[in-house]
Amino acid sequence: MIDLRSDTLTLPSVAMKEKMLSVKLGDDVFGEDPTVNLLEHKAALMFGMESAIFCPSGTMTNQIAINIHTQPGDEVICSRESHIYNYEGGGIAKNSGASVRLIERNNGLLNHEDVLKNINQDDVHCPRTALVALQNTSNRGGGVCYSNDELIEIKNVCVQNKIPLHLDGARIFNALVEKKQSPKSYGKIFDSISICLSKGLGAPVGSLLIGNKQFINRARRVRKVFGGGMRQAGIIAAGGIYALENNIDRLVDDHKRARIIANAAKECSWIQNVVPVETNIIVCYMKHDKSNKAFIKKLEELGIKCIPFGEGRVRMVTHLDISDMDVDQVCKKLNF
Repeated sequence: MIDLRSDTLTLPSVAMKEKMLSVKLGDDVFGEDPTVNLLEHKAALMFGMESAIFCPSGTMTNQIAINIHTQPGDEVICSRESHIYNYEGGGIAKNSGASVRLIERNNGLLNHEDVLKNINQDDVHCPRTALVALQNTSNRGGGVCYSNDELIEIKNVCVQNKIPLHLDGARIFNALVEKKQSPKSYGKIFDSISICLSKGLGAPVGSLLIGNKQFINRARRVRKVFGGGMRQAGIIAAGGIYALENNIDRLVDDHKRARIIANAAKECSWIQNVVPVETNIIVCYMKHDKSNKAFIKKLEELGIKCIPFGEGRVRMVTHLDISDMDVDQVCKKLNF
C-alpha cells in the first residue's frame, strides 16, 4: 500500500533508531536530560533565537504560545484555513479564553493589509487584538508558502501596533528549502515559532517552541499545566536531532515527487483541477459528478491511500517514505 494520507506517517529510519538507542538520558522535568537540552539548544541556535522547549506535539506548542501571548477575552488574528482554528480542538477558546478574528483567504496566506485592517481599535466594546498567528506552509492551501517580503511587511504592521507574531511552522522546513530562506531570517521576524519534527523530517514524535528566554521560561510552566512534562524524553529527542541534521535538504525530493503526482492527477478523468504544487501537498478538486469518497475508495482498491479534504476535495502528501518507484505506480494508477 502506498500511503499518501499524511507526512505524519513517516517511520524512523534504522540510522535514526540507532541514534535514539545510544543517547544519554535524564529527567527533563528537572532539566537534566542532556539529549533534550542539546535538541533545544540546536533548534534555538538554528533560528538565531535565545531558547526552545521540547513538547509532544505541534498542537501543544501552538497552544502554549497562544496562552502566553494572550489573556482571556483577547483576540487572535489568523486565517480561517489555519490549523490553530480548524484542527486544535477549539484550544484557543478552551485553553486561553481567547476569541479569533478569521481572515478569509482560500490559500490560507494572510497579507499585511489583511492584518492591519483587522486590528481592533482601543475601544472597551472590542476585544484586544493580542496576537497575529501565521501558518507556513499552509496545509489547507495546498502547501503554499509565504514570501520573505510579505512576512517582513506583516512583521512591520505587528511592531507598529505592538502585537506579537507567532508562526505555526509545522512544515516550516518545506517552506525554507522551497523558498531558499534561512531559519535565522525567520528568527528575526517572529516572536515565537513552533516547529514539527514528526512530519517531513521523519522523527517519530515531537515539536519545539522557540522564542526568547523569558518566553520559554513561561512556556515551561504552561507545558507542565497542559500535562506536557516528559521524563527520560531524550530517547525521542534524539530522533529530532537526527532529523535536523540529516533530513532537511532532502525535502526538495518530496516537492519534486509531489509535482509529478500533481501532473498525473490533472489527467485523471475524475479530477476537475489540481491546486498548483509548491511543496509536498497535492490538493485535487473532483468533477461535479464525482465524489471524493468514491475516488478515495477506488484508489485504495488500487493500493493507494489518500484522505478527504473538504467537500469535493482530496489531499495527497509526499514524504521520505515515498520513493520514485511509488510515484511511478501512483501516476500509472491515476490513469482512469
